[in-house]
Amino acid sequence: MSPRADRPGFDVGSLSEVFADTSEVGPRTLYNGEYDMNTPSIPPSTPQFNINNISKRQLTHRNMSMKALVYTGPGTVELLDRPKPTVQIPTDAVVRLLHASICGTDLHIIKGDVPNIQPGLVLGHEGVGIVEALGSAVHTFAVGERVLISCMTSCGACQFCRRGLCAHCTNGGWTLGNQIDGTQAEYVRVPHATLSLHPLPESIDSRAAVAVSDAFPTGLECGVLSANVQPGATVVIVGAGPVGMAALLTAQLYTPALIVVVDLDDTRLATAGRLGAHATVNSGSEDAERRLMELSEGHGFDSVIEAVGIPATFAPCQKLVGIGGRIANVGVHGTKVDLHLETLWERNISIHMSLVNATTTSRLLRLVESGRLNISSLVTHHFPCSQATQAYDTFQAASRHRALKVAIDF
Repeated sequence: MSPRADRPGFDVGSLSEVFADTSEVGPRTLYNGEYDMNTPSIPPSTPQFNINNISKRQLTHRNMSMKALVYTGPGTVELLDRPKPTVQIPTDAVVRLLHASICGTDLHIIKGDVPNIQPGLVLGHEGVGIVEALGSAVHTFAVGERVLISCMTSCGACQFCRRGLCAHCTNGGWTLGNQIDGTQAEYVRVPHATLSLHPLPESIDSRAAVAVSDAFPTGLECGVLSANVQPGATVVIVGAGPVGMAALLTAQLYTPALIVVVDLDDTRLATAGRLGAHATVNSGSEDAERRLMELSEGHGFDSVIEAVGIPATFAPCQKLVGIGGRIANVGVHGTKVDLHLETLWERNISIHMSLVNATTTSRLLRLVESGRLNISSLVTHHFPCSQATQAYDTFQAASRHRALKVAIDF
């Protein structure tokens, strides 16, 4: 139930049971010119991969099967044998997975909330792995190289990619685990590999790096940048799931004066405190609204990040935003919400929403490599491939298991 404006305190709903992985569905907008259309030139000495001249290992791999987590119908996923993918066109790559993480979007698929997805699809759009095979047009990677797989597939040439709106790529977008088989398998075919893969430096732990496939770009692009977080600003993040935590970590790069995290789960709030939140508020407490107003000195917050995606969490954001502030809606809403224009119109506020374009992924990896961004806390649970269905059970009951991101290891 949505809270009433005249009711003392407010209930932002069961944040711990709703996953803020709205990043999951992908894209947002181009920020600060992050998207770079300049493809590195190919040195004359670079050997050209010929799709008809495949190594023995690749040829063998072509005829073998693999384990994959397959959506078999509403409410069910199964670990099945599937044929290994192969390079189909020159811009493809095949990646052998090391880790693939589960996103809230995957849960929506299993529940039958994404009707365009039919049974038989391999799930997943997040992963880290090793290049197994390359199409002849892919020159920026080598077989055997460690790579991060972007949650967004980008051709780099269509009208939307040229504007940095890679989530709306006419030849890609949210492709893996949606239009074609995804990353929750021993191998995956990645279209448009030149822009859809990122080199993963050896100094970065692959087990933690899987969170940079989706959660961190979403937290930064859809949360921090959409909310216009500025030095000295006040920020409140509603929802301490994986994307909310990623927003917390990346917001600190912009040196706001105050970051407050709101959730119902005290364990997650304690984690948020350790990760840099200046204050935390349990939304189930009777004095939650009063406490939040005190923290903002009665003015409301400059930047409000909604990282859940239900009416009960969007409603208080409209009360928390200060004059001239901005609400960034990161959560993926499955139902309509009330928008109180009768109280918002005179406060000069902005509301911004978008899909994750993952145009900041390279920048995020540089921040991790330099030690400026600590990503080690987001992936809390790892399961071997043989226990992939147990990984889903854990993620679906994340609060009970004290889980944030859950990964499957291959």
